[in-house]
Amino acid sequence: MLRKISVVLLVGILGWVYQSITPPPPKTCGSINGPPITSPRIKLTDGRHLSYRESGVPKEKAQFKIILSHGGGDSKDFYLRASKEVIEELGVYMLTFDRAGYGESDPNPRRSVKSDAFDIQVLADQLELGAKFYIIGISMGAYPVYGCIKHIPNRIAGVSLVVPLVNFWWPSFPSDLSERAFKGLLLQDQWTFRVAHYAPRLVYWWLTQKWFPSLAALEGNIEIFSSSDREMLKEIAENPNPNQEKVTQQGVFESLHRDLMVGFGNWGFDPMELENPFPGKENVVQIWQGHEDRVIPRILQRHVSERLPWIKYHEVADGGHLMPYNTTISDAILKALLIGEQPSFV
Repeated sequence: MLRKISVVLLVGILGWVYQSITPPPPKTCGSINGPPITSPRIKLTDGRHLSYRESGVPKEKAQFKIILSHGGGDSKDFYLRASKEVIEELGVYMLTFDRAGYGESDPNPRRSVKSDAFDIQVLADQLELGAKFYIIGISMGAYPVYGCIKHIPNRIAGVSLVVPLVNFWWPSFPSDLSERAFKGLLLQDQWTFRVAHYAPRLVYWWLTQKWFPSLAALEGNIEIFSSSDREMLKEIAENPNPNQEKVTQQGVFESLHRDLMVGFGNWGFDPMELENPFPGKENVVQIWQGHEDRVIPRILQRHVSERLPWIKYHEVADGGHLMPYNTTISDAILKALLIGEQPSFV
């Protein structure tokens, strides 16, 4: 009798564990009971769809064509707060898109740094951007851009990595430097990134359990933000990106959670071993980092730029992680990328 009870309890515990770590199926746009499709989309070679948004000057009149890869918790409706005057003066066409699982783009259960890079290439081809295009990656949206440098360097005209994600487990990081930067994070974020890296199958459980604090950004913990970021949060609240309610409408696992799994997982290459995609030229790839950024450690960004001297490094003295929302900085990012104008405030 006791043995039967033990077996029943064990089966029950295993069932509870399985339910806890298994995310619900995504509510794919256009499916039964799924969100409606309201934006233009392209079809990828594997049958998935990418949703996109065009802005700036008309494509046929543009001097520069840019694809922007949004950060975590954002969508194709994120936009650099660059001034209308600069966009029109430079002749900028901007193409933003929902990365896989976000907004109205189909989830990709095999999402990787490489797959996201090729999603961008297919998007550029179907929207007829030409042989080369510029690309900007914001925060978590930087890992697809690193993927582009690795896998499709011949398609890139120039790159800006703005407050870009850094994976603490890149092979070439000196262990003492990586450890020092990692320990500077909030303890709850340290544990979240460890789970994403070492036990990605537990990410859904970790980010939905209520026993321990998980990712500070998802829990609204403002300790991760600098004083300038906190001021920017007030401005964002007054002028938010449109359609924020659609960002995770297909499920948080296929958007936010999978971002962490890919971003802090194995990229298949070491970014600090990348070769200059523009032989004989420097400063065509740029990193923009805020000195006061508490989300992405600046000491690691500095190390990346030292290891890869062909990257132009800009560190904004009073900039935080939300500096892409600052019009002055956004204007400077575009001018530095497109016409090589160096900002006076860096």
